[in-house]
Amino acid sequence: MRHMWPDPELPVPADPGGDLRAAAGRDVLGECPLWDEARGVLWWVDIRAPALCRLEPARQRTERWSLPELVGSIALTNHLDGRLLVALGHRLALFNPEATAQGAGAQAHGVSDFTTSVVPAQTALQTLLTLPLASADHRFNDGRCDPAGRFWVGTMNNITRGAEGRMFRYDTAEGLVEFAQLAPGLRIPNSLAFSPDGRTMYFADSLDHAIRAFDYDPATGQPGAARAFAHMAQPAFPDGSCIDAEGGLWNTRFHGGCVVRHRPDGQVDRVITLPVRRPTCCAFGGPDLSTLYVTTTSQHMSDAERAAEPLAGALLALKVGCTGLPEPRFALH
Repeated sequence: MRHMWPDPELPVPADPGGDLRAAAGRDVLGECPLWDEARGVLWWVDIRAPALCRLEPARQRTERWSLPELVGSIALTNHLDGRLLVALGHRLALFNPEATAQGAGAQAHGVSDFTTSVVPAQTALQTLLTLPLASADHRFNDGRCDPAGRFWVGTMNNITRGAEGRMFRYDTAEGLVEFAQLAPGLRIPNSLAFSPDGRTMYFADSLDHAIRAFDYDPATGQPGAARAFAHMAQPAFPDGSCIDAEGGLWNTRFHGGCVVRHRPDGQVDRVITLPVRRPTCCAFGGPDLSTLYVTTTSQHMSDAERAAEPLAGALLALKVGCTGLPEPRFALH
């Protein structure tokens, strides 16, 4: 029997049914799923492990690479070897999976179809910049590329969730540019997404229990006026989001146990209830971009809570009747 945790203000939710698990294993804090359509794989991160994870559905193969520090988010790049832009604790780096090909440094992960490859930092990670942050407790969190390949990313206080976060845009032409006016008093940056035409940027400070929309100039990468987009009742708050081909925004409701689709005007269109209370992020993937992958967390759960939510921390896969868009890639040149 499924647990149902709809937000009080939402319509009666749909239960996706079936076996939702897409990969074996349990993340501590799964986040930032991204589908690489060129290679037919899904990437995501386990922030707390910390690890990079990759699912190849066609071969039912999952791999994990341990990282030397916490990882907040990732982005695909336009490099031919499939390397990723990685937002680690205090730095942005490039990760080259080919540097750990053929299972270099592979170790058993304790789950039958998981392997863990230990990332050799000198060969697989190339630091692009290090950001001087106010405290060792600060780190990068949610990030996403705009349609032109600029990477937007926020920081947060990893311990207190104090109003100390910052918002940045990074590209190879201008480097790292801060946008202090975008999120004054930022606590947990989340829900970064862009409309299909690139003219709307979505963003949330999760502890506001709301998502905002900004006018956005895709030619210059400049955000404009903000407007309210979506609100949700406590305890649910917005975590990661993605956009479908019709411009609908799909948002995971942390503490809400569901994924919600908002129409471009912000109105709730659909609610998919999940068998976990704390989904974290979502992305469309698969050969036709019709599978909604959802990351989840098992962090701070008791044994009893883990038994009650056996899919907490799992990567989930749902068929929701919509298709997504190819993920923008960070422009390395």
